[in-house]
Amino acid sequence: MKDLGAAKKLLRIEITRDRSVGKVLKRFNMNNAKPVTSSFAAHFKLSADMSPKTNKEMEHMFNVPYSSAVSSIMYAIVCTQLDISHAVSVVSRYIACPGKEHWHTVKWILSNLKGTIYVSLTFDRAKMSDSVVGYVDSDFAGDLDKRRSLTGYLFTLSRCAISWKATLQATVALSTTEAEYMALEAEKIEDTLSDHLKPILLPQSNP
Repeated sequence: MKDLGAAKKLLRIEITRDRSVGKVLKRFNMNNAKPVTSSFAAHFKLSADMSPKTNKEMEHMFNVPYSSAVSSIMYAIVCTQLDISHAVSVVSRYIACPGKEHWHTVKWILSNLKGTIYVSLTFDRAKMSDSVVGYVDSDFAGDLDKRRSLTGYLFTLSRCAISWKATLQATVALSTTEAEYMALEAEKIEDTLSDHLKPILLPQSNP
């Protein structure tokens, strides 16, 4: 057996590997940033009160590519960087009117990506399983502006993530119990994933 290197075509489908995260870091001058280990530090308490209030502050933030940076990071979430879902869920709330603290947080997320640029999702054939495993949790009134709670979920197949999301709950929870109860809505997603994967994962009979 000979190793021919990375696959370039499979079933007439061309395979390309886009190092998009590296391009994003370079685009926003963060390619030489010092990596940080967490995507969202505990001391970040963002709110709409941090938005610009004076003309000088507004003029400064007008030249900051906040919206473009957040949109670029969102692409990384969709592909492989599930660990920054919560952080991006927070900073994306202030795209309409970001302040300096909001921008500082975005640069922190980019610094985190700098340290995980070569981390990827891996499906191990030896550990293949036919069951979807889900994890779900929520905070309580984590949104300082509207007092809504955040739900986060992760579903895995064969110990590898296949679906993830961090999003604000639709209504305001009046207790931690209610917030956790609303987070259980993610179970519907597990059922949907299982239904879609069942035909693929069922043992194939010989022709």
